[in-house]
Amino acid sequence: MRTNTGAPGARVLGLGEYQPSNVVTNDDLARRIDTSDEWIRSRVGIRERRIAGADESVVDMAVAAGGKALAASGLSAADVDLVIVATCTQETQIPNASARVADRLGITAPGAYDVNAACAGFCYALSAAGDAVRAGSARNVLVIGAEKLSSWVDWTDRTTCVIFADGAGAAVVGPSDEPGIGPVVWGSAGDRAELIGIADRNSFMAQDGQPVFRWATTALHPVALEACERAGVKPTELAAFVPHQANLRIVEAIARKLGAPQALIARDIETAGNTSAASIPLALARMVGRGELASGDTVLILGFGAGMTYAGQVIEVP
Repeated sequence: MRTNTGAPGARVLGLGEYQPSNVVTNDDLARRIDTSDEWIRSRVGIRERRIAGADESVVDMAVAAGGKALAASGLSAADVDLVIVATCTQETQIPNASARVADRLGITAPGAYDVNAACAGFCYALSAAGDAVRAGSARNVLVIGAEKLSSWVDWTDRTTCVIFADGAGAAVVGPSDEPGIGPVVWGSAGDRAELIGIADRNSFMAQDGQPVFRWATTALHPVALEACERAGVKPTELAAFVPHQANLRIVEAIARKLGAPQALIARDIETAGNTSAASIPLALARMVGRGELASGDTVLILGFGAGMTYAGQVIEVP
């Protein structure tokens, strides 16, 4: 029996992002429910968010972000042989998003599967992509986080509708002589899984905010530090920290405990809201697009959310 031999390392070759055109401000929400701009900003740090149209699907947004990442990588559709989509908000579970995304991007007969690790989904998918390239199971992998949370939110419930939003972010992962994606540190706290969820197919997203906040601000910074240690990168050497954009207070609390005062902290939640599996690649692509990060910069990414799943790794900017 023979085994595949892959590349010595794997790295991100290109990034892409997509946001719907419809901007919903805090004042817009305050005209519909009992809330205010001050209340929302003080609790979650959001000023505005993007909401997809009724005819705009998870697949549509994934295609838009994936196409940009493919163009940025310099590769063609023919170079990609695996597509992974991280999402927890498809309208239906079958067919999966990844095969349809691949077809619309002209990627012929790739491996294609979806990952549901909620807000940690992109980190899980990125790790799987890197492993596939190093093992020789794939040459190049398109990884996408895409969510349409607006379809699963009760727009009369201010504990959720002010937080969640829609969008997509993507990365192309390919071979490299040196590692550009560090070892993943991942896990879950299934005993807390009931804190965030959707009860059944006729229900909306619900979460118990205070326990989630306490868990995120106490349990996750050791994961971030271990990801740095496994990658051989000190927190003081990071160019940026890009965690899941769950809540600005959570982002800032973890960042303080990380001990990386020089690192640029992603605060994409202020204008993008919480986009679950899309939030990390969306924030990272926007930071690169604004020229805030340069090729080769080391970035710590950290996903966490429903499950309660979490994953972190250090990557290099393409």
